[in-house]
Amino acid sequence: MQTQPAARPGFVEFVIMMALMTSMVALSIDAMLPALPAIASDLAVENLNQSQYVITVFFAGMALGQMFFGPLSDAVGRRPAIIAGLCVFATGCLLSLFAVDFSQMLLGRLLGGVGAAGPRIVSIALVRDRYRGREMARVMSFVMTVFILVPVFAPAVGQGILLFTSWHYIFGLFLVLALGVGSWFRARQPETLPPQLRSNFSFSGLAIDTLGILRQRTALGYALTMGFVFGAFIGYLSSSQQIFQIQYGLGNLFPLYFGILASVIGFASMVNARLVMRLGMRRLSRLALQAICLLSAGFFLLAWYYGGHPHLNWLMLYLLPLFFCFGLLFGNLNAMAMEPLGHIAGLGSAVIGSLATFLSAFFGSLVAGAYDGTVLPLVLGFGLLGGGSLSIMLWTESGLEAEN
Repeated sequence: MQTQPAARPGFVEFVIMMALMTSMVALSIDAMLPALPAIASDLAVENLNQSQYVITVFFAGMALGQMFFGPLSDAVGRRPAIIAGLCVFATGCLLSLFAVDFSQMLLGRLLGGVGAAGPRIVSIALVRDRYRGREMARVMSFVMTVFILVPVFAPAVGQGILLFTSWHYIFGLFLVLALGVGSWFRARQPETLPPQLRSNFSFSGLAIDTLGILRQRTALGYALTMGFVFGAFIGYLSSSQQIFQIQYGLGNLFPLYFGILASVIGFASMVNARLVMRLGMRRLSRLALQAICLLSAGFFLLAWYYGGHPHLNWLMLYLLPLFFCFGLLFGNLNAMAMEPLGHIAGLGSAVIGSLATFLSAFFGSLVAGAYDGTVLPLVLGFGLLGGGSLSIMLWTESGLEAEN
């Protein structure tokens, strides 16, 4: 039996703890980016585009893990589900740490993604247990603000490790994080789901509840919205090392440029925490998606004119406002999808997260896999997937207006 902490953490400690829970996902992705060429070389990967699988397979594992850990948290509580996820994540890190070929690396990354889904998805349900509506969006925005500090510095951390030793030690860092955050969580965070509100775990019940969630226009619509637009973002994550380090020849400066763009997302999330209380989640999200479409359409023409290789300054001037828009979307879309699912927050976050992640990983692999030495596939991906997201969001909200 797990010992319960005497008192739950305060607001600031809670936000930081939840941010670190979710930061394992960002760290497991972004710290690996500078190491992709070394991994490809050591594990005999012939096509450099295939090294992107180290990123996309992790997302695929997350999509699988969310469908397990979400319902598990509704059945046994949030604490056991998160701790179990951390254990699976650590096991995956060990497999990748001692990988002797690329297949073992990908297996470890898949398992690591499954495990990371535990703290990632259950922490959202835990936030939903404590907060509602716009207050939940405010908390999620603060969580994302702290969380985004990891992508700002993670590539530099990975690059720093590579300067002194091999990529294997990056996975050692992941293990230390899992142990540290898990110990803190176990010592300070009490259970938020009382026994009388827990559900029985069964595959038939899981299927019925999943179908019930997918029949809700709000939950399904915003999950699809996330899946499309974040697919373009995963495409950027997977191909960013090739674009900045190889196409633009930045070398060791890659973490600096990557960190600048990541900091813009964090700044936007912090701004969103204030704006959402006055303007609302839906209006802000619509404006952000419209801006993504317009920016991408204009920059695609510019990039095409320069043969897919515009000056680096032009690329940054496009990506900076683009990622500001993404910072407005991260917390809001999650909160809107989860809003009607408070009675089954664990399963709800699992279904929403799994569907969105599957779609994101699929579209992201298409965008990144189309990389041809130019930025055209990436910009086109942002434009088309942003437009698809906006269309789905408008369809979702037209149904809400009809119901009202």
